[in-house]
Amino acid sequence: MTRSLITLDPELRALLSGMPAMPALDAETLPLIRPFAVGATGRDPGETVTVAGGLRLQVIKPEKTTCGAPCVYWIHGGGMVMGDRFSQIDVPLEWRDRFGAVVVSVEYRLAPESSGTALVDDCHQGLRWVTENAAELGIDSGRVIVAGASAGGGLAAGVTLMARDRGTADIAGQVLIGPMLDHRTTSTRHYEVWTQEMNDFGWRSVLKDGVPNPYVSPALAADLDGLPAAYVDAGSAELFSDEATAYASRLGAELHIWAGGFHGFDALFPAAALSLAARRTRNDWIARLLAEKGQP
Repeated sequence: MTRSLITLDPELRALLSGMPAMPALDAETLPLIRPFAVGATGRDPGETVTVAGGLRLQVIKPEKTTCGAPCVYWIHGGGMVMGDRFSQIDVPLEWRDRFGAVVVSVEYRLAPESSGTALVDDCHQGLRWVTENAAELGIDSGRVIVAGASAGGGLAAGVTLMARDRGTADIAGQVLIGPMLDHRTTSTRHYEVWTQEMNDFGWRSVLKDGVPNPYVSPALAADLDGLPAAYVDAGSAELFSDEATAYASRLGAELHIWAGGFHGFDALFPAAALSLAARRTRNDWIARLLAEKGQP
């Protein structure tokens, strides 16, 4: 496959050049890589809640809790095969600090140990727990935003489809950051950090037990009617740019393709100018959504 060259943002290129090269991702290297893919608990790690079946959720509340707070239900990335509930947690914590949102992050099962719909089923189970316990958590159940990055963005899209079809949650909005949406991914773009080979391994791991369905590979969904408002973004130099654009256009979502951004650029280098612009634009969309939903 011929890959067309796409220029990286100069600041990001310089920062990326100082990073060690990622090893190949396969069944042999995965156990070695996984310990480096977990997130740091950092400040205010919140409370771990274990729900039926042993599913762990991290509940992180704002310093000043009030009744009727918005909620960010966070789904971490990691190519379906790595990461934990603290991965990329700084992204939703920014929303907690800005909007007074309660953050709930789900630690779903990972492939290849689990496959098929197991991962999205876990995410849906956690979302149901949030809505069923909204009053206890101080959450306005009408202002729950489902958000995720990379694999978590794909799972956020899948769980939003599942919630619509099963009538289990009234989601206010979905935020899909560099989302992993389509198991058929083929790209002619030049990209860094997350390669076609790594992506293929992730999809093989999660699909090993059967044919994909729209909850696992949301790009397959024939019907996108009745879904909540959506924000989708990606870097122009990443593998998921094309599928993010296609899915966003079908959703009627607000879409931003950041010129010169590679996969996960704003998570890896949050202080870079392009990362600051991406986060600011994302935050502004959430602010508008919450205003529409009645945030004081």
